Amino acid sequence: MTRIHRIQCGNGNCFLIEENENAILVDTSLTKFRDSILNFCKDKNVKLILLTHGHLDHIQNAAYLSEQLNAPIAMHEADFELSKDNLREPLFAHSILGKLVLWQSKRMIRKERAEPFHPTRFVQDGDALQEFGVNARIICLPGHTKGSIGVLVDDSELIVGDALMNLTHPVKTVLYEDRAIMEVSAAKISQSGAETIHFGHGKSAANRAW
Repeated sequence: MTRIHRIQCGNGNCFLIEENENAILVDTSLTKFRDSILNFCKDKNVKLILLTHGHLDHIQNAAYLSEQLNAPIAMHEADFELSKDNLREPLFAHSILGKLVLWQSKRMIRKERAEPFHPTRFVQDGDALQEFGVNARIICLPGHTKGSIGVLVDDSELIVGDALMNLTHPVKTVLYEDRAIMEVSAAKISQSGAETIHFGHGKSAANRAW
């Protein structure tokens, strides 16, 4: 049986997908949470660190945790350059909440950077993750960023990164690189067959028409 553990990091999340004796860590959060993430994962057989996209609050511990857990890093190639400099790809918002989150994000990005890393693998839509010991596959969900991805586990639970958010209530992402493409990805989530959605920010919730 596959289990998804939410590792809460402030208002953000990482997830450990665990099946039998194997595990995949999805996202790595910010430096200030590295010890709690490592403590949660150190006794697990983490075979892979998978990044849903290249924003700082999802990748800042990637290099550190990769070394500590002896696990390779994977992400979509379209976000690799973004992971080196989050200011290279503009973000937009139209709601009051989105504009507030955008302002806070830009403040953080200007002050902090991620330790450099190079993924061992670039994933694509439909890639299976059975070789890492879990029943899961990649679903590309661009819009928030060009290379945003989700992870569909057991065809019933979907980790969506920031393609959707649950900061105050579950909604389509309040920040996006391309709003039209973001809308297409939100519809893709609705049609994915997943029953439960795990957000990069906020508590998990039931899937629905987004």
